[in-house]
Amino acid sequence: MTAENDEKAPKVETLHVSEETEYKGLGYRHQQCFLLFLCLTTAYSMRAYMGVSLVAMTGSGHDTPTDGKVIDIKSNFSSVNASNYETLNGTVNDTNADFNDDDGTGGWLLAPPFPKFKWDKKTQDTIQSSFFWGYMALQIPAGQLVHRFGSRYLLSGALLFNCVLSILLPWAAYYGGWALISVCRVAQGLSQACILPGIHTFLGKWSPVEERGRLSALIFGGQAIGTVLGIPITGFIASSSLGWPGIFRFYGVLSGITGAFVWWLCADTPSEHKSISEAERRYIEEKLGQRPGKKQRPVPWGKILRCRGVYAIVVAHIGTTWGQLTLYSEVPAFMDKVMGVNIRTNGLLTALPFLVMWFSNFFFSWLVDMFIVKNILSVTNTRKFANTLGSVPAAIGLIALAYAPKEIYIVETILIIICCFKISTQVGFQINHIDISPNYSGTLMSISNFASNSCASLAPLVAGFILTDVSDEILWRKVFFVAAGLYLFTNLVYVILGTSTKAEWDDPEDDIEEKQENEALKPMLKQ
Repeated sequence: MTAENDEKAPKVETLHVSEETEYKGLGYRHQQCFLLFLCLTTAYSMRAYMGVSLVAMTGSGHDTPTDGKVIDIKSNFSSVNASNYETLNGTVNDTNADFNDDDGTGGWLLAPPFPKFKWDKKTQDTIQSSFFWGYMALQIPAGQLVHRFGSRYLLSGALLFNCVLSILLPWAAYYGGWALISVCRVAQGLSQACILPGIHTFLGKWSPVEERGRLSALIFGGQAIGTVLGIPITGFIASSSLGWPGIFRFYGVLSGITGAFVWWLCADTPSEHKSISEAERRYIEEKLGQRPGKKQRPVPWGKILRCRGVYAIVVAHIGTTWGQLTLYSEVPAFMDKVMGVNIRTNGLLTALPFLVMWFSNFFFSWLVDMFIVKNILSVTNTRKFANTLGSVPAAIGLIALAYAPKEIYIVETILIIICCFKISTQVGFQINHIDISPNYSGTLMSISNFASNSCASLAPLVAGFILTDVSDEILWRKVFFVAAGLYLFTNLVYVILGTSTKAEWDDPEDDIEEKQENEALKPMLKQ
């Protein structure tokens, strides 16, 4: 018996030492987040590449559009969604405008010359919008799918599906015109609807609250980097011998490689990871109160829809998304029509705010986590502080933009300041879903993402209703005032109603087991 006890003691002691040393540094939870960063970077690049691709597909340096302008394609590839602001061809035609098949490649589209399409601005906008039709249609069901099948299957599946569709897009455009390419973009949007709910579900299983800000910052930095890197890469490929079909093939291969890595290296929970240390696994599970092998339960929709904190998140998400659409879609038009500067034709002016946003992302995530670790603020007040730090400066910046002088460097400085601070909302309301319900965070994200995008999709319509004269500065101020007012109002609602307390419906089995244990202990306590 003594020898047996001696054998057991060192094992317990060794595990305790390992637990104290291993989990404090970099671990497999960081590797998992880096893989999801690559996943999000790839996804956002594939969302954005259509605008630059359409420039290459509808015009070239030798084409003369109907407005008489000669488009220098190499100088226009650095622009983002340039087709939104300049009509490249005034003729509506689903077939090829110019195509010489002397090279014998036929419809393979493997070598130049590549076909050019006669699509007017309305057709091009339809192609770009088609992605979001699919994205919105599957948003809430995507949360259910992730909850049932897990993040790994859905994320890797979405990337591999996008791989196939992206590689097929050049032939879809050639043989099916704008209608078939729109169908493919709808399908891409349907598959990418799973990405944000999948990432939130993953964070709910892998991120202790003390590290949640930094881990989420590592992942969501992909939104900014995907846009920054996607612009020059897309332009470089389009101006090379690969042409515009090479854009779709490059991102198709990239999406396939990323999806394969996610499938190979990611795990839905720490207990399912094959290489994670015992100490790190126990650290994560104990911090989150997880029990390995716990069955998935149906989503408690009734309790979710009665939760005050969920509505606070939805309202904050609406204001932020509306502000982002105004910033990314309307501000470039404002600078073009009012200030006479096309910011989209200048790669540095376009990329600099995103780069600053990416760097400030890490600062705010560290700051928020330190507030929680050092007990400077409660988790609830920390989330409200972070959201306010992102919303209020963004609102003030939009108002300042409305009265800014016609000087590009002043306007660019204002844009940088707005982007620098607004990223703080990602460690505010955007990860608040996980605080309330780690088990149903993907479902909560699908709800708020659907509601926010549905409401914010009205932003361009509201701007179009206000802007009866696109060169009138007074009318543009009203557009910015609407966005700034929503930033302030939705943040105020979040500050009043928001909470980070874990919902009792997140894990009701714990309450049942605790009651049963207490009932069993009552007779013993009486004795």
